[in-house]
Amino acid sequence: MDENPALPLSMEEIQRYQRHILLPEIGGAGQQKLKAARVMVIGAGGLGAPVLQYLAAAGVGTLGIADDDHVSLSNLQRQVIHDTGTINLQKTQSAAKAIAGLNPHVRVVQFEERFDAAFAATHLRGFDLLIDGSDNFDTRYAAADAADIHQRPLVTGAVGRFEGSLTVLKPYEKGSDGQFYPRYRDLFPEKPPAGLIPNCAETGIIGALTGVIGTLMAMEAIKLIVGIGEPLVGRLLMYNSLSARFDMVTYRRRDQNRKG
Repeated sequence: MDENPALPLSMEEIQRYQRHILLPEIGGAGQQKLKAARVMVIGAGGLGAPVLQYLAAAGVGTLGIADDDHVSLSNLQRQVIHDTGTINLQKTQSAAKAIAGLNPHVRVVQFEERFDAAFAATHLRGFDLLIDGSDNFDTRYAAADAADIHQRPLVTGAVGRFEGSLTVLKPYEKGSDGQFYPRYRDLFPEKPPAGLIPNCAETGIIGALTGVIGTLMAMEAIKLIVGIGEPLVGRLLMYNSLSARFDMVTYRRRDQNRKG
């Protein structure tokens, strides 16, 4: 990620983030990186809710939220950033309200619109990292394409019934082997035909699953911002909640003839 100017921490922030600062891998410098970070989150739903909550709690300085939907009663079983009192509000508004109560040091930028190529061309340049918590293939592919074009790391996740997965994409960079990292289409070459895969409104979903995957997505984002650990680049992490089992699949770039 591009380095943003270091922002000093106030005494109140030092106390708030003390448990982070005690970690040698993060420390004060890492916490300053979190404060300076600008993260765009697609969707304030099942995956976006824990992503936004944990990144706000971690002290990410600016959170953009792109979502054109309203809070409904059926959302509350899994979209824990919302509550009964915010039913019928725009999800961006409801999420911003919750974040303000959690951490007043976080700036929230609300985009009450759907993420697509035009949106990315207009707004993505103002953010360092993209996180896709959407629930449809059109947005997932649009997010992957936009992150590649605008050279922004992408954390993307998906859930269905009792299973979920996530990965990190940086296809504009090369690994230690000199090869470009894989693209989303190296993992999922084509969108499935419309209607082939039913959504959660048709099949159902266990609410806590979105918390598991969303929290893992937030952890990947923190690793990317601070520059620690091994992000899930070229690796798809899969979770089966019924068997409490995690599995990992590695994937590579199919076409290495891209001009860098």
